[in-house]
Amino acid sequence: MTAVAVVAHHERLEAAQCARTAIEWLADHGHEGWVVPDDAQVLGLTEMLSERPVDSADLVVSLGGDGTMLRSVRLLDGAPVPLLGVNLGELGYLTEIEPPELTDALERFIAGPTAGRWQLDERMMLEVSASGGVQGVWRALNEVVVEKHESGHTVRLLASIAGEPFTSFAADGLIVATPTGSTAYSLSARGPIVSPRHRALLLTPVSPHMLFDRTLVLDPSETVAIEVAGHRQAGLAVDGQFVATLRAGDVATCRPAATTARFVRLAPHHFHQILKAKFGLADR
Repeated sequence: MTAVAVVAHHERLEAAQCARTAIEWLADHGHEGWVVPDDAQVLGLTEMLSERPVDSADLVVSLGGDGTMLRSVRLLDGAPVPLLGVNLGELGYLTEIEPPELTDALERFIAGPTAGRWQLDERMMLEVSASGGVQGVWRALNEVVVEKHESGHTVRLLASIAGEPFTSFAADGLIVATPTGSTAYSLSARGPIVSPRHRALLLTPVSPHMLFDRTLVLDPSETVAIEVAGHRQAGLAVDGQFVATLRAGDVATCRPAATTARFVRLAPHHFHQILKAKFGLADR
């Protein structure tokens, strides 16, 4: 019996119907499915909720867009559970299928990878630890951002690489992104697009008030530490979620996480073709 947890977008009309379709199909075929409690309450699917931990599932189905995929990764908290994304959003870089393909995808997953019907796409994640006046450890699939709190002001941030000071940035913030996150906030800040097959850290300044405004693409062994060097506070955000306020002397240190995010792929996964489709690029 295969156990499947469903994470669903709270504001997409299709999410409730897709969740119901998936769980009813699983039950009809002798498998177990449930919706995580918060989502079940909001979507009116309380008869399908379970307090069973998400990380006890054999598969997590994410119903939404990239934001829901990020939330699913966050709920797994590093557990090595495969994740299948169903695109109910717009871009859907991380998702794999559209809603009409859901039950077929479940059938293919249950058949197992040895049947040649799916494969895992493992993505590097970041671990960020805060030290100083703030203590904590978090994981990110896309990026870690240290950014200004106050509109109209920059923050001064000292970036150190591999234990050595690099330079001090007067900027709106600094982004440390994974290759997966290179098409997220880092891209908006004019960072490069990097194939998710790579393992690298991308250090990108946001609106720096200095001549040096380039992204650094670093080896994973080159840990990045960002210290709040000025008197203004900064916010620490992990995959778009605010997690802490950093004050003068506080440091956020980013390194590759020991765990990866595992996405189920049902067809050969060519990143450049997905990029081409999402941006509407022509052949010529």
